[in-house]
Amino acid sequence: MGGTSAEREVSLSTGKAILEALKRKGLKVISIDVDKDIAKRLLKERINLAFVALHGRGGEDGTIQGLLELLGIPYTGSGVLASALALNKAQAKKVFKFHELPVPRFQVLKKEDPESRIQDLRSSLPLVIKPAQEGSTIGLSIIHVKRDIKKALKKAFRYDEEIIIEEYIEGKEVTVGIVGDEALPVIEIRPKDVFYTYEAKYIKGLTDFIIPARLSKRVYSRVQEIALSAYHALGCRHFARVDIIVSKKNKPYLLELNTIPGMTATSLLPQAAAKRGISFDDLVCKILEMAL
Repeated sequence: MGGTSAEREVSLSTGKAILEALKRKGLKVISIDVDKDIAKRLLKERINLAFVALHGRGGEDGTIQGLLELLGIPYTGSGVLASALALNKAQAKKVFKFHELPVPRFQVLKKEDPESRIQDLRSSLPLVIKPAQEGSTIGLSIIHVKRDIKKALKKAFRYDEEIIIEEYIEGKEVTVGIVGDEALPVIEIRPKDVFYTYEAKYIKGLTDFIIPARLSKRVYSRVQEIALSAYHALGCRHFARVDIIVSKKNKPYLLELNTIPGMTATSLLPQAAAKRGISFDDLVCKILEMAL
């Protein structure tokens, strides 16, 4: 848990919650705050199984997964390739398109590319501009007027050498937790502000979560189907969470997939599991058992 990514604080919260859950289940566990000496620490502690609670780079991009495989340590969550694909939203979107899953129109821009390259989408305001490899809305902007594009590009490029520019789909934001090969109840996300910000994600009371999401039976089933298809398309395992937007015309669009979703007091996967009758502690153990 922890690490050095922009999502360090969220990762620490997730790791501590998981640690306490495993302790309540009577398991012998230790927490490791990941740094440059992580390989030595893993060998020293003689870890039998790792519950990966690292968000962002170093944790969700296949790096820690590759190290654990080299050391022969079983671990929770998706493998190296699935993790790398999921965190790099540009690559994930290409995979989703290949599998004919519905995604908003998008364009990938590199730091050295001229700004003129975004002309194709410039006429489709509003736009979403975000780093290709960040989560928790870090570096993300929603653009309603052309004059704000340059500022949003600069903001996104602070976090990544590659960014995504995509059309903004107005509608109902929903998310689908997946455990094993089962889609959990769909959650509707209703931020009290206009946008689901970093603060809204992690501070209680800033967002309403409606379970199950208020969708027609047909759209609800389609949302779960898209989520599972995305999960399988990337080759994920154990658990994940898939974010989807349902347009005003009731068409779902796949936004992104999180291979290590948050496990904090306001996290969505535990809420969906609870709706299914799975307690937080049981959810943590269920994920752990899949890695054995």
